[in-house]
Amino acid sequence: MNSILLQAASGSGAYMQIILMVAIVGIFYFFMIRPQQKKAKDAKKFSEEVKKGDYVVTIGGAHGRVAEMEGDTFILEVEKGGRIKFSKSAISMESTAAYNKKASA
Repeated sequence: MNSILLQAASGSGAYMQIILMVAIVGIFYFFMIRPQQKKAKDAKKFSEEVKKGDYVVTIGGAHGRVAEMEGDTFILEVEKGGRIKFSKSAISMESTAAYNKKASA
């Protein structure tokens, strides 16, 4: 009789472990993976919306206006006559937004 009760108790413990693991995976997804995917999607959308004449800041800290767009690269005019070629993925969405917000205030 005792062995039947012990088996029943260990069986419910296994279900609790499975439920706990599923809960941990769900929490991990909603607090870690999903926000990163959303951030990456927003950054990609931002870099595709950049057009000629926009003021941008790169992830390396270069500030300037977009002089030309060529596929997935752009040429940044950093000073009169100074031009540097960058990949679109080098645009920092956060720094550009912060600079434009500061400049407009």
